[in-house]
Amino acid sequence: MGSSPDATENLYVIPDGLQPDPESRNLIKAVAMKQYYVYILANKRNGTLYVGVTNNLIEGFTKKYQVHILVYFEQYGDVEIALQREKQLKWWKRRWKLDLIERDNPKWEDLYQELLDYGCQRSLA
Repeated sequence: MGSSPDATENLYVIPDGLQPDPESRNLIKAVAMKQYYVYILANKRNGTLYVGVTNNLIEGFTKKYQVHILVYFEQYGDVEIALQREKQLKWWKRRWKLDLIERDNPKWEDLYQELLDYGCQRSLA
């Protein structure tokens, strides 16, 4: 039994005619691949920042905190690495976090829709 670069594509089987829409397909892939996300939320540009880690970024980030604009995220396949990165970012100076956000998201746009439209493709580990 050989392994291909796209082996994760074959972790689930969906009968013909029941193919999910792109949003659902990305969710299925994320679950099958056990993805973890380090993220930064904000309430406005240069406002309150919250750094967290989750395995369900799509559903989990808006419910608990008043800071609800997803301005940055990183995707990891290993929970320990994700937790280490979260701790690292929590200890960073505020200016470093702002620079990180502005490097990838200079307009401070809410990345939630991008996440739904294109899937979780910011894999760093």
